[in-house]
Amino acid sequence: MNQLEQLKALTTIVADTGDIDSIKKYQPQDATTNPSLVLKAIESGKFDYKLQELSELNLSLPEFIDRIAVEIGDEILKIVPGYVSTEVDARLSFDTEKTIEKARQLIALYEAKGWEKSRILIKIASTWEGIQAAKVLESEGIRCNLTLLFSLCQAKACADVDATLISPFVGRILDWYKKSTGEAYTPETDPGVLSVQSIFDYYKQHGYKTIVMGASFRNIGEIQQLAGCDRLTIAPALLEELKNTQADLPAKLLMPESTTAAPAPVSEVQFRLDMNADAMATEKLAEGIRNFIADQEKLEQLIQSKYF
Repeated sequence: MNQLEQLKALTTIVADTGDIDSIKKYQPQDATTNPSLVLKAIESGKFDYKLQELSELNLSLPEFIDRIAVEIGDEILKIVPGYVSTEVDARLSFDTEKTIEKARQLIALYEAKGWEKSRILIKIASTWEGIQAAKVLESEGIRCNLTLLFSLCQAKACADVDATLISPFVGRILDWYKKSTGEAYTPETDPGVLSVQSIFDYYKQHGYKTIVMGASFRNIGEIQQLAGCDRLTIAPALLEELKNTQADLPAKLLMPESTTAAPAPVSEVQFRLDMNADAMATEKLAEGIRNFIADQEKLEQLIQSKYF
């Protein structure tokens, strides 16, 4: 049995792509998208017919962008049995109220296409403001995926608000440490892997229900070290590599034998102090938001040049 099949027996596999053909090929449980993946999907030309249909509806540019993200999500939902993640505009990462408003708009678009909101994860950056938006949305039955997560303090705050799912980033943490220290890391010593392991252990020890979904992988060694995690979202190239690997794949992350009561919620002051003390998490969160904004703006420019 190849390692992809073995991994499916240990962990829920999520496709980190907006490419419909890849999702059909690997048959994941869920799929995640973001502005970068939506841009790539649009540039592929496979959604030109959808764009043409939308161009005839007299939409504003923001409405058009939201609709195309939902159209891609709609096509993915027809294939996967589980969640599809659709991201809120990263420019709202520090605005709780506008994040809530945008999430409600996206859910309304999905519901208009006949999908239950329980199938959708609204992706929000793990800023303090984003986490507080998730608190409100979760109370309304709108499920959230807290992304761009690089630290235990972010993970703690997400669990405090009963977020449905978090996406701790593995590869980007490794990138930072390699650049900062100049060291080479093995999968066993990979700082990104160790970060997800610590978050997983913390959640399970305290009985949190929030799903831990490792993300942003650089190699299959990182994935192998996280076998047994709740979910792993994996790009098609790495899914293919796992499919072509025949060695045994044992579970690395295991449930604790007992749990203890959850600690007191993290305060805003403590959250900001902890983030300030963590240069890697601060820098990678800021960089991730900037990059998603850049791709959002590229997408808008592309749409505007063709249809407005």
